[in-house]
Amino acid sequence: METKVIFTFVLSVFIATTALVSQSQKVSIRNNAQEMTLLVDGKPLMVNGMNWDYIPRGENYSYNFWGKSDTFIEAALDSEMSLLEDMGVNAIRVYTGIQPKWITYIHNNYCIYTMLNHSFGRYGLMIDGNWEANTEYSNPVVREMLLTEARGLVEEFKDTPGLLLFMLGNENNYGLSWGGAETEDIPVEKDGTIIRRAKAMYKVMNEAVLVMKEIDDNHPVAICNGDLLYLDLVAEYCKDIDIYATNMYRGVSFSDAFLRVRKELNKPLLFAEFGSDAFNALDDKEDSKMQAYYMVNNWREIYRNAAGLGEVGNCIGGFTFQFSDGWWKRGQTVDLDKHNTDSSWLSEGYSIDTKNGSKNMNEEWFGICAKGQSDDKGLYKLHPRDAYYGLKEAHQLNVYNKELKKGDVDKYFDNIIYSSLKNR
Repeated sequence: METKVIFTFVLSVFIATTALVSQSQKVSIRNNAQEMTLLVDGKPLMVNGMNWDYIPRGENYSYNFWGKSDTFIEAALDSEMSLLEDMGVNAIRVYTGIQPKWITYIHNNYCIYTMLNHSFGRYGLMIDGNWEANTEYSNPVVREMLLTEARGLVEEFKDTPGLLLFMLGNENNYGLSWGGAETEDIPVEKDGTIIRRAKAMYKVMNEAVLVMKEIDDNHPVAICNGDLLYLDLVAEYCKDIDIYATNMYRGVSFSDAFLRVRKELNKPLLFAEFGSDAFNALDDKEDSKMQAYYMVNNWREIYRNAAGLGEVGNCIGGFTFQFSDGWWKRGQTVDLDKHNTDSSWLSEGYSIDTKNGSKNMNEEWFGICAKGQSDDKGLYKLHPRDAYYGLKEAHQLNVYNKELKKGDVDKYFDNIIYSSLKNR
């Protein structure tokens, strides 16, 4: 009898503890004249995020990781999330396809939240049985399809423990004039036709945001724009977003991004993608220290522009691009077993490995970890680069420590640069 009572008590405690751990969080935005902050259950959270996926060498974007067995998924997650947790990452960016149980698994086991990303027609849609590679957002059929998908997404995930926020799109503004999935020179066309299409796109995005917020008021909704292109149209037609997220590759500095978003949009700024590849296009070899130099300094600026640190105060964090190399990125469907070293586009902000306008962005080398060959089970190991260790130091800084003063962030990051990269 005594044993039974003890067993019942232990079981009750276990169930209560599990329920507590698995509760959905209340995520909100504090946005006032003094600060812009992401709050989780009322406490400020700086997003120390990472773009994450699981694609073995020899596979590409069609690889269905979330369709594998639970045993396989758990093994892969345990291997990679433990590395992320150890470096201080507290959120990952994941596209739709993941099931709610894995968002909760990642959070419960590794204290890592998930930003759930719907591409919102970025790479085309199937319309009336025909594939349209370049989404036309003014089409009523497209509008209803996207709104239906947005509604379904929130209904499925709104009570998921570990969910941080929703994000719509992936630099869809570039896709208005550039239909490819592979990154090339970034288009900036602003003719009348493109502007009309952009207006239609942002209107539908805002409609989707309103639909999503009607269903779920516990998770903010962001859109992902390419750099600051059409920021004026975002301000006019996408007023109801909670967060302005951007993919931005400007090199060592984001320059005017913080101030422009504050003045022109007055929304929190979240970097959905940023970073550097680890291949030096001039030296024609891997350059891990170059990558770390750019990434550490990017995080310096993110932290300097957090609320309460004396600068713009509107940055709530970012998602480094990316955790491991994408061996498929350059050819998409060919040479999947080859780690391609061709540079596909130029970004002048990465001055270390460009000369006289030479291309310097190596799509298959953006991982802060190199990717090993898969074993007989289909699992692979990662090999951290210098950037992994530099960012691990960076993420140990608590930017919301009230004792932190203006200038302290630079002192902290100067030490990282000196200790990690002094031999560059």
